[in-house]
Amino acid sequence: MTKELKPLYQFWRPRFWPMWLGLVLLRVVVWLPQAWRMAAGRFLGRRIEKLAGKRRKVAARNLAICFPELNDHDREQLVRRHFESIGMGVIELGIAWWSRDDYMDKIVTLNGLDNLQAALKQGNGVVLLSGHFATTEMAGRPLRHRVPPMAAMYRPSNNPLTDQLMRRCRGKSIADLITKTSVRRLLKVLKEGRIVWYAADQAYNRKGTVVVPFFGEPASTNTSVSQITKLSKAPVVPFFPIRIDDGRHYSVDILPALENFPSGDDAADATRLNELLEKYIRKAPEQYYWVHRRFKGRPEEYPDPYD
Repeated sequence: MTKELKPLYQFWRPRFWPMWLGLVLLRVVVWLPQAWRMAAGRFLGRRIEKLAGKRRKVAARNLAICFPELNDHDREQLVRRHFESIGMGVIELGIAWWSRDDYMDKIVTLNGLDNLQAALKQGNGVVLLSGHFATTEMAGRPLRHRVPPMAAMYRPSNNPLTDQLMRRCRGKSIADLITKTSVRRLLKVLKEGRIVWYAADQAYNRKGTVVVPFFGEPASTNTSVSQITKLSKAPVVPFFPIRIDDGRHYSVDILPALENFPSGDDAADATRLNELLEKYIRKAPEQYYWVHRRFKGRPEEYPDPYD
C-alpha cells in the first residue's frame, strides 16, 4: 500500500483547505478523554444529520422498511442515534489512526480470536466477513499485531485527499487495500495464507447478485463471497464490532468459520449471510450504515422504495 501513498503537501489548493481544517480539529479532539471524544462525535453527528438531506431520507426509509414494528417517534429517535453514531465513527477514525497499540488493546476486546487463528492454520487464507458498521475502524487495530498482515477490499474515494487520508488511517490496521475490481490480487493474498477483510452487504449493480430477503425485504445481494471461496477454498470467518457504553469500550465478536460454505447454491448462501448480518445489526441498529440505498438495483418487478 505504501507505493499508493502520495505526499500530502500535493493537496495545498484552496479546495482542500476545509478538509485540512477538519483534520486539525479531529487531531485536537483525539487528545481529549474518551467520554469527551464521543460527546464531540455525537455533536458532529447531529450537525451531519441537518446537512444530510437525501441521505437522511434514505436512512429513514431503510429503517422504516427494516423495523416496521417501531412507531414514528421511536424510528425518528433511531435515525437521530444513527447519525450520532456516524459522527462518533468520524472521531474513531482519528482514534484508530493516532492511538498507541496498548491503548487500543485496553478499550477493544477481541472475542473468539482462536476461531480466526484456527481458520488460518488451514493454509488457504481467510475471508474475514463483516458489514458496513460505523465502528469498523476501531476493530482492525487490535488484530494487527496478532495475525499476519491483513488486506481489505476498498472503494477509493472520489476526493483524492480523502482517499489519501483513509489509506493512511487504514494503514494502521491493513497492509494492503484491494479495489473491488482486483479479484486476482485478492486471490493472491488468500493464496499467501493471509486474511482479506471483506464486507459484501452492498450490491453495486445487478451483475453477480441474487434477490434474497434482508430484514424480510427483497434485496439485491452480492454473491461474491461464494465465488471467492469456491476459487480459493478459504474459510469464511464472521467478524462483527460493536460500540458499548457510548464508546467507552468496544467489543469484537469473531465467530467460528462457517461450515458447509459455499453450499453450491448462491441464493442460499446469500440468505444465510444476510440472516447472520441481521442478527448483529439488531444488537445495535444505530451503528449500521443505513445511509446507503440497500434496496436499490432490484429487478423491474420490484418497486423502488426510494422513489
